Amino acid sequence: MAKLNTQDLDGIRRAHKERLAFRDKTYLLICGGTGCHATGSIRVKDALLAAIEEKGLGETVQVIETGCNGFCAMGPLLVVHPGDIFYQKLSVEDMPELVESHLINGKPVERLLYKDPVSKAKIAAQTKIPFFAHQMPRALRNKGLINPESIDEYIGRDGYIGVAKALFDMTPQQIIEEMKISGMRGRGGAGFPTGVKWDFASKSVDAVKYVLCNADEGDPGAFMDRSILEADPHAVLEGMIIAAKAIDAHKGYIYARTEYPLAIKRLGMAIDHAKEYGLLGDNILGSELSFDIEIYQGAGAFVCGEETALMRSIEGKRGMPRPRPPFPAHKGLWEKPTILNNVETLANVAQIMVNGGAWYASVGTETSKGTKVFALSGDVNNIGLVEVPMGTPLRTIIYDIGGGIPNKRKFKAVQLGGPSGGCIPEAYLDTPVDYEAIAKVGAIMGSGGAIVMDEKTCMVDMARFFMEFIQDESCGKCTPCREGTRRQLQILEKICEGRGEPIDLDVLVELSQTIRETALCGLGQTGPNPVLSALRYFRDEFEAHIYDQRCPAKRCVALLRFEVEPDACTRCGMCFRACPTDAIVWKKKEVARIDKEKCIKCLTCYDKCRFDAIF
Repeated sequence: MAKLNTQDLDGIRRAHKERLAFRDKTYLLICGGTGCHATGSIRVKDALLAAIEEKGLGETVQVIETGCNGFCAMGPLLVVHPGDIFYQKLSVEDMPELVESHLINGKPVERLLYKDPVSKAKIAAQTKIPFFAHQMPRALRNKGLINPESIDEYIGRDGYIGVAKALFDMTPQQIIEEMKISGMRGRGGAGFPTGVKWDFASKSVDAVKYVLCNADEGDPGAFMDRSILEADPHAVLEGMIIAAKAIDAHKGYIYARTEYPLAIKRLGMAIDHAKEYGLLGDNILGSELSFDIEIYQGAGAFVCGEETALMRSIEGKRGMPRPRPPFPAHKGLWEKPTILNNVETLANVAQIMVNGGAWYASVGTETSKGTKVFALSGDVNNIGLVEVPMGTPLRTIIYDIGGGIPNKRKFKAVQLGGPSGGCIPEAYLDTPVDYEAIAKVGAIMGSGGAIVMDEKTCMVDMARFFMEFIQDESCGKCTPCREGTRRQLQILEKICEGRGEPIDLDVLVELSQTIRETALCGLGQTGPNPVLSALRYFRDEFEAHIYDQRCPAKRCVALLRFEVEPDACTRCGMCFRACPTDAIVWKKKEVARIDKEKCIKCLTCYDKCRFDAIF
């Protein structure tokens, strides 16, 4: 394939804009993200193609596998264009009916449409579904719209215009100034201004510099970066090329988790296609910039999300952080000036070049500009990928976009920032998504994980879970993190087992403050956050465990008696039908009881009982 110049890019763009306008055929865009693959979208796609072939519609109907659509709770899913008709939770058996009814007779299959959990109304158009209607896709602008394995489709959506502008119309300092004007702060967690970081590296005089992309997404419940890489890998490559021009770098690495095989596959294809088109390699688009990118697969160590540990890992050393300064912008990978940005940050860069920093800064708050992508999961109806303007209240994300809490349960807290973040209770749900505002209530923005918890969640056990994760992932280099987190975990385990003492709460706070002030890297410094925020807002639960030997949420097995309260039992039999080991003894119109010989203490009966009859 011949290398391209800017005129060639314009030709490809014009050729594919018509297809991307969905005018010449009927297009079925089936989600091909990891989530939908896991629920059977590949089989659904095969069945759909077979049904289309059987009806002889191959010339007028085209099936395209896209990246992640974002509405992960509803997969497998597809969108029909023109019409923007959204179908959800599809099966192989649904495909003949969908082809016959919608494609031949022009009548959407109503039973496969989205059903609003509140109004119970069926909604056909994707843009009318509340999950999508309240979002502002920028980093996710191509999600669910293009084939991520086609560079031409990315170019058709104005891809690589940002690179062309940066290479031929802007100096390195002008690129950096636009990034500063945009106010973009790194989306990896720390929120450091991107333009300032690039400026530091650009002023380093070393002849060898590096551009790194951090795709080592390790937070429990986080899937933002993976989804972007699967749906729009060229957006990340384009951002890295522009960064290379800004700091005069000629080599880049994408540090991706080995557990992301689909993202790595599509990234590899994107790099190969970009090289074939002359968008990577020597003299990109005929310019003076030569820049190449490699994928480096990490082995899954959470600490390698820290920039200096990541760099040591690429160097072939054990992934352990080092003290700073010197900062990576001066001495990073192989002691050379290096900039590291995460996936979401880089996915925004090209749009800033095309539209200007002021355009990007027009959205958001005074100190937090642009949009933010969240992986919304946990006890919420609409699990999926969410992008909203900075300043959006948490309540909007959880209730308007997320659809609220399932099973008519009450909201309890949302954990922001993963294991290094904190829980935010109902009283602060109107807190805007803003770096400083989130920090004031005891959490951090982090990379964008948002785990919703309902009333059945034990906050002591949740703090224990996150501390177990932090302790397990500690690299062990510094004593405060290695020993301090282990001691905190031991105390939390003791409280969950009913052996807690009043002094334990004071020790937890004291240990947290010591670790935060003395740990070497961000993992240790933010590790105590879940404990501190849980104690701050849910101290009564800790005290109930210690003083009353009781778990209010009925999660801690050691504090449960596994008995039925006769006066509270409604004799409905829900626990009987749900028990996996036949440990519930029940007859119609009689009070249930628990056979402790058969009971495996799985907590299923507690989850099913809506009347607190089991204790």
